[in-house]
Order: sequence, then C-alpha cells, then structure tokens
Amino acid sequence: MKNVKWIEKDPKRKDVFWPSEEMKKIAWESDPGIYEKSLKDPEKFWAERAKEGLDWFEDNFKKVFEWNPPYYKWFIGGKINASYNCLDRHIKTWRKNKAALIWVPELPEEHTRVFTYYNLYREVNKFANALKKLGVKKGDRVGIYLPMIPEVVIAMLACARIGAVHSVVFSAFSSDSLKSRLIDAEAKILITADGYYRRGKPLNLKKNADVAVEGTKVEKIIVVKRIGEEINVEMNQDRDIWWDDVIKDVDNYCEPEIMESEDVLYTLYTSGTTGKPKGIVHETGGYMTQAYWTTKWDFDLHDEDIFFCTADIGWVTGHTYNCYGPFALGSTILIYEGAPDYPNPDRWWDIIEKYGVTVLYTAPTAIRMFIKSGDEWVEKHDLSSLRLLGTVGEPIDRDSWYWYFNKIGGGRCPI
Repeated sequence: MKNVKWIEKDPKRKDVFWPSEEMKKIAWESDPGIYEKSLKDPEKFWAERAKEGLDWFEDNFKKVFEWNPPYYKWFIGGKINASYNCLDRHIKTWRKNKAALIWVPELPEEHTRVFTYYNLYREVNKFANALKKLGVKKGDRVGIYLPMIPEVVIAMLACARIGAVHSVVFSAFSSDSLKSRLIDAEAKILITADGYYRRGKPLNLKKNADVAVEGTKVEKIIVVKRIGEEINVEMNQDRDIWWDDVIKDVDNYCEPEIMESEDVLYTLYTSGTTGKPKGIVHETGGYMTQAYWTTKWDFDLHDEDIFFCTADIGWVTGHTYNCYGPFALGSTILIYEGAPDYPNPDRWWDIIEKYGVTVLYTAPTAIRMFIKSGDEWVEKHDLSSLRLLGTVGEPIDRDSWYWYFNKIGGGRCPI
C-alpha cells in the first residue's frame, strides 16, 4: 500500500483534506446524504442499522427508541446476545479460521498468541460454563481486574454470553479504587491475574485484589497465571481458584442467554477525577448497534485489516474498540500488553511493521511522547501497511496532528 494515497489536500483551503478516489472506492460509508437520512426519519434509520448490523433473536421492535430525560431506551422488545454477535455468527462462515485476536506481550522474547474466531469462541464458551459452575447467573455482577492479556476479552464475552454484568477496573488502579467499585457494583466474583509486566518488571496484581475484596460481597477470585514463579502469590484455598483449574472439565459450548435489548451489558466507572466514580450503565442492543457502526464507518474496517487500538480495556474506548465493535464486525484486532516505549521508543512502530497493522487508533498524549523521542525511531521502520489513523481522548493540537499525519501516516493516511 506504499504508493496508495488515501487522502488529498484541498488546494485552496488551509488544513483541509479530502478522501482520495482510492479511499472512496473501498470505503464502507460512501453516501454523502446519510446524515440527512438519519435526521429525516431517525426511527427508520436506526431500526434498519440495528437489523442490518446485528443478529437478533427478536427484531420486531415495539419501539425503536424512547426518550425520557435523562433516560433513553433503544429497540424496545428486541432480543439479542452480544457474545453471539461477536462470535457465533462468525464461526458459521469462512471467518471461523480467521485471526480474531493477536496478543503481543511486553517482553519481546515472549511468544505472541493468536486466537482465531473459533479459538476465541471455544475459550469464551468454556469460561462462561466455568462462571455458571461457580453460581454466576443472569444479572449477577462480575468484577474484572486484568491487564491487557487475552483473558480480559474472554472474560468480558463470557459474562455477556450468560447475561452477567461485567465491570472492568483499570489494572493500574489501586486496591482502594478497586474496592470502591466492587462495593458499588455489588460484584460476587472477581477475575484478576497474579501479575503483569510493566517496563520489564513483574507487578503483583493479586496482592491488590486481596486487599480490595475485604469487606465486599466477592465470594470467589479467579486468578490468571500470567507471571508465574517470578512473584509470590498467596491463594486463599476457600476463595481463590486458578483460571486454568476453573475451566477444567467444562463443556465447550454454552447456550447464549437471550437478552432484552435494554438488559445491562456492562457497567464502567468514571475515573473519579472530579468526584466519586460514577458507574455508567451500557445496555445491550443500543450499545452493540453503536459499537458495530462506529467501528465500521469511522475506522472503515475490512476483512483484510488489522486494527491496533492502543486504549486500555479498562476504559470505554477499550471496551468498544478492543472488543465489542471489531468482534461484532468480524475484524482482526491486535492488543499489546505493555508500555508504548519499552524496551525502546519504537516499540509500537516495530509492532506495526511486524504484524502489518493497517489501522492505528491512539491518543494525542502518546503522540506527543513519541515526538519528544525523536523522528529517528520512526524512520527505522516501514509503516506503509497503515492506511487509516485515529486519535481519541482529547482534541489534538495542530503540530501533533501534522507529525502524526506525515511521520506515521507518510502523508497518505486520513486521520
């Protein structure tokens, strides 16, 4: 794709760019009047999008949406399952053996793990059955305190499969931050790991979890063995169980729970920087419709794309674009465990070159960090596989935008 230009500069207007003819030919969104259509008849428009993008068990909606400030209900009467839409429908097609998830560990000497849609489907089904074996049922709250490892995605989709409400907590948060969220969510299960690597050093995550669950309603802690013997982990025999043990001797298939469109898919807490963290409720039908279409339209993901969203799964960007959106679309995602500049400032660029990443989604904060590191770290790598870039988290300043556009996108890629 080195010689393909996906964007063209407006010859008469400063800082204005347009999609090139090559981009227009392949773009999913090519109808310039689509916004007007959504305004003219929003009920018809969104009912069509929901049915076109997702598989429903019941799509004869009683009402497309209902607005009663501050509450908004979508696709009332519809029945759906998020896990089914992310997995089951793909394994019935050629995508069964397509890569769904590429996981890159922080330590360069460790092996990458690749899950096809069928691999991911089996792991999610097994873990869903393991949760049911522990007594988790529809409507129960499950806390997830995991780093950027494949098990975090598996746990989320397993919860969605059985109708349990997952609440992911950013793995860098303290035990106090985790505790307050577990109490508020009334979680009965916590899924965590022994630890994870950050800048090459093993960090003990289980220790934080042990402190956090005291005084909560958590009955069981499921522990992923990520680090192993490098750290000392204490296991409470009455409460704690290793992930590998809990999935032993369970069936490889778990019937997906039929969920009402308005049933809760997950809760996610705000950062708490402006006060007490607030649990934001995301319901199934409306959220999945939004996740599917923003992934398809905004990032223009096609079957041959590899999507690298650098957001941690602990934030809503990570939920939507490192799990539900791309998997609903049948895309391939890449998630990276560690620091963006470890062991060197070119780690991301090395990953992009090595795995042929085509779409990159990151934040201006990271871009500014790379600018300070120096252009030489970028220039060592062939980034010609990229065809589209994105930024998130804050408005991007002009200088950072142009550096991102020219140095990372080679002056070819839309942002």
